[in-house]
Amino acid sequence: MKLTKLMLVLTALFVSVALLAGCGGSKEQPPAAAQPVELNVSAAASMKDALGEIQKLYAAKKPNVNITFNLAASGALQKQIEQGAPADLFISAAAKQMDELEAKNLIKKESRKNLVENSLVIIVPKDSKANLTKYEDLAQTSVKKVSIGETETVPAGQYAQEVLKKLNLWDAVKEKAVMAKDVRTVLTYVETGNVDAGIVYGTDAAISDKVKTVTAAPIGSHKPIVYPVAVLSGAKQPQAAEEFLTFLNGPEAKAVFEKYGFTMSK
Repeated sequence: MKLTKLMLVLTALFVSVALLAGCGGSKEQPPAAAQPVELNVSAAASMKDALGEIQKLYAAKKPNVNITFNLAASGALQKQIEQGAPADLFISAAAKQMDELEAKNLIKKESRKNLVENSLVIIVPKDSKANLTKYEDLAQTSVKKVSIGETETVPAGQYAQEVLKKLNLWDAVKEKAVMAKDVRTVLTYVETGNVDAGIVYGTDAAISDKVKTVTAAPIGSHKPIVYPVAVLSGAKQPQAAEEFLTFLNGPEAKAVFEKYGFTMSK
């Protein structure tokens, strides 16, 4: 009998100790810090300023994600991707480059979206006295040099060529054309007065106080200037790329894109 009581006491004591230990030892551990992520984004050079601002907004939300932007002409970026350059996300300034990557299964087709749209304008140096009011004026003998992007690799150059051909101006303008490696180089040539005029995106013209816009390309003279975006098939950070792509389509990024003159694609 005494033995039984002793066993009951010992059992109760053991249970109490176990409960106390459980209460004292079950303190919640702080959540583990998110692992650092290196995200590589290849994007059209014309997006430089907007993406720089968006990067700061995203860093405040995802401090563990370090985004490295590779900014260049879309055709050059396409070739880099085809040659295996590291990239998780690609934003092209035209559908052509994205179409060709898709044909080679180098992008995740289901992730592809049209992100933003742009316009095409003629710009001249701020102090220019040239009497330019329309695209046809580029053929004037008084206009000696006109800069456009390389028509093989730069979408802005391809759009410019399309407009000039549509208006039957290409033969006259190509003789005085100064080709540039990307659209921002065209802007620089005009800003410095090295050329009389240049054809750039409306967003490029908007960021410079050293140039003035003459006119936009006539409606219907070129394909819509659409910027498609997609996660690459060889992405090392596919989830992070998807998350950033979602952010690019969100309200905060939209406000930045519109600030720089882009319009969001429907």
